Amino acid sequence: MAITKVKEFNTKERKIAEICKALAHPARIAIINFLIKQRECICSDVVNELPLSQSTVSQHLKELKNVGLIKGDIDGPRVCYCIDQEKWDEAGKIINLFLSQETIQAGKPC
Repeated sequence: MAITKVKEFNTKERKIAEICKALAHPARIAIINFLIKQRECICSDVVNELPLSQSTVSQHLKELKNVGLIKGDIDGPRVCYCIDQEKWDEAGKIINLFLSQETIQAGKPC
């Protein structure tokens, strides 16, 4: 989809797509799962957990932070990452509302 066309969709549709895009990579799912278990960590902790380079992990952390699912607080020379609970809950509600929509009933033509 061309970037210039994104604005033609409503805010709700763009937000759902933004969240899903951020979660559409298995490394990001693994990072989220790790942060949920650890509560907080620095980038090197995630690097030690995943089979990815530091620069790749940093890029994934950046994408998750940009969409607001995680936050990072500067702690001296390092950044301490954790789940942004408020944004996480909001994302859950948005995705649940989207997925709980009633669909065409069985037996009706497509």
